[in-house]
Amino acid sequence: MSDDRRFEELVLPHLNAAYNLARWLARDANDADDVVQDACVRALKYVGSLHGNEARAWFLTIVRHAFYDWLGRNRPSEIVQDDGTALDTAIDHAAVDPEQSASRNDQTQALVDAVAALPLQYREVLVLRELEELSYKEIARVADIPIGTVMSRLARARALLQRSPLLHAVAGNMSGSER
Repeated sequence: MSDDRRFEELVLPHLNAAYNLARWLARDANDADDVVQDACVRALKYVGSLHGNEARAWFLTIVRHAFYDWLGRNRPSEIVQDDGTALDTAIDHAAVDPEQSASRNDQTQALVDAVAALPLQYREVLVLRELEELSYKEIARVADIPIGTVMSRLARARALLQRSPLLHAVAGNMSGSER
């Protein structure tokens, strides 16, 4: 089977998952398009090395690597350490003033904002687990980290979401509006 044919059969069915991951990581649709395009070029080049039935995890790994390459070229200041020090800064940038919060009772948007405010390493594993429904083993493979690190990053991401001022602001507005 030709590489083009293998690419069509094994990689293209996962294009939506690839775009979804890139969109969450980059937080911008145009940047996600660039990342996925680069990932597709890479996947086509190396599709001959794909063995077994793990095309989705293989392709998402390529998307992740393409994103980090893109990030290093375009936004190197966003590469943060595991200590989560960028969370406060991200929340400050994503924060909504009280009047806007009062008029917006959309829990879904608040959750999207809160996830987008997470540091990249936590946002990445959360999206792979909760949106792409990958197993811990698949996430470990995609992110090239041990399963224990996957579990700790997921726990940290969930804890950060629970404490997110973005979610608390909306919850406070909703409980206040029910009175």
